[in-house]
Amino acid sequence: MALTVRNVNVYLVDQGSGTPTLFLHGVADSSDVWSGVISRLKNHYRCLAPDLPGFGRSTAPEDFDCSLDNMARFVDGLVNAIGIHEPLNLVVHDFGGPFGLAWAVKHPAKVKHLAIMNTPFFSDYRWHFWARVWRTPVLGELSWRLMKRWVFTLEMKRGSRKLTVKQIHDIFALISPAMQRMILRLYRTTDPENFKGWEDELLKLTARVPTCVLWGEHDPYIPKKFAARFGAQSVHYFPDSGHWVQAEEAEKVSAKLLDFFSR
Repeated sequence: MALTVRNVNVYLVDQGSGTPTLFLHGVADSSDVWSGVISRLKNHYRCLAPDLPGFGRSTAPEDFDCSLDNMARFVDGLVNAIGIHEPLNLVVHDFGGPFGLAWAVKHPAKVKHLAIMNTPFFSDYRWHFWARVWRTPVLGELSWRLMKRWVFTLEMKRGSRKLTVKQIHDIFALISPAMQRMILRLYRTTDPENFKGWEDELLKLTARVPTCVLWGEHDPYIPKKFAARFGAQSVHYFPDSGHWVQAEEAEKVSAKLLDFFSR
């Protein structure tokens, strides 16, 4: 399914029926990262997973505004374009966190349940190695020019050791030059300082909206200590998984989400 939202041509996975459930991916992913979860939830919920602006099969203008305010506007435009007029379940991971959580803060009445996976939304977060590389002009561009598939595979295995080689190669196949530019733009625009104020508003939201955290413990990019700081009513750790927990543990993650959404 294709939609146009705020000058972005959005590729959208739309499967199943029931309460709308929106899945937002991160870097360097696409909606495909949710395929194992969606295949298990689509018999219970309407599962909606876009490729975010400039990622996967979605396009975006070169000057796409990566501020938290505009991320929230984009998600709201997407929800409206889909035609959702009821509170939805929101599931976010990695950079899908800033997109989705900013939207949830701005539109709390539109969120029924909130599930958070390995994402930063705190002003005291410190960038990991690759983020620092991508935030550096010239060096960031050079890193992508030198990013061969075998290098990418090694790094993904470091991030989530149980990912299969096929999963990793499928992710790499969708990383176009335009997507590389969007990744650099996101990292250079987003600074942990930007979360000041937003993080406080998020805690007000999670005090009212049912929230759970699903966290892969072997994450070299976002420390485990952040998992307990979202104000969630429940936090589930996956001790044998890493950053991409939804791809490594699709069956277990799906079971947790089904239980959570049914409450």
